[in-house]
Amino acid sequence: MSAREGRAWVFGDGIDTDLLAPGYAMKKSPAELAKHTLEAVDPHFAAHIKPGDMLVAGADLGIGSSREQAAISLKTLGVSAVIAKSFARIFYRNCMNIGLPAIQFDPAGRIHPGDQLRLDLAAGRLSNLATGKTWPVPALPPHLMTMIERGGLMASLTARFAKPGAAAHPPRPQGASHD
Repeated sequence: MSAREGRAWVFGDGIDTDLLAPGYAMKKSPAELAKHTLEAVDPHFAAHIKPGDMLVAGADLGIGSSREQAAISLKTLGVSAVIAKSFARIFYRNCMNIGLPAIQFDPAGRIHPGDQLRLDLAAGRLSNLATGKTWPVPALPPHLMTMIERGGLMASLTARFAKPGAAAHPPRPQGASHD
């Protein structure tokens, strides 16, 4: 599924991991933590986002701590892709590792809150259906497309190395250590 379509939720520069996954809620389950995503910037975000919608931001999306929960919260809410002028490196990798596409594109003046977007990851094309404009974006290479389509790094590795008919986690021999 390389094409995704959804509404744009647009934010500015410097959206950090503390805004995406607030520290005070970190001990909650992923579903409960996700209810607090971006509440300091937009208290209605988590309650009103729909599956398939896209998070669009300016520079430095995901700066701050390396907490993986920031990306997990977005995926838990149904965000289908994150699009930003630039990403913090660890946040970018966390997104890709959980199967949430992260695409670099400067949205300034091109995408507005509520615009309907279509993102074709394989073709490297972002369309704003509200304005009729289309722009090239970095296409994901085949290995990352496969990883995204399988649901992230761990699911991709499990599928890649699974032997037909074998259990996902073979039993350990008796007396095997965990060292």
